[in-house]
Amino acid sequence: MDIYYKDWGKGQPIVFSHGWPLSADDWDTQMLFFLKHGYRVIAHDRRGHGRSTQTSSGHDMDHYADDLAALTAHLDLKDAVHVGHSTGGGEVAHYLGRHGESRVAQAALISAVPPLMVKTEK
Repeated sequence: MDIYYKDWGKGQPIVFSHGWPLSADDWDTQMLFFLKHGYRVIAHDRRGHGRSTQTSSGHDMDHYADDLAALTAHLDLKDAVHVGHSTGGGEVAHYLGRHGESRVAQAALISAVPPLMVKTEK
């Protein structure tokens, strides 16, 4: 599974997770704002969206959270601020529930999906 991402700048990382059925490009305005203020900004295309692998499987919160965890580990992000909108908010909440907050400083959930969508079996 190839997850496309943008990674700009240096400083404390802010990770943006998009809503359904959008892409990383929808965060460009916010990314440019925070980039100008000294942050490292990252946005990814969720599996099946944008430039990430187009797949008919794995479209559930467990896979979305695991993909976000893999990206976070790949980029060795620490003290990251996670911002999620709509499905991206559920993805961030589920990531925290499944993988903990050891790499996370803060999370902002914007019009996130309801808690039913973020239940984890792990």
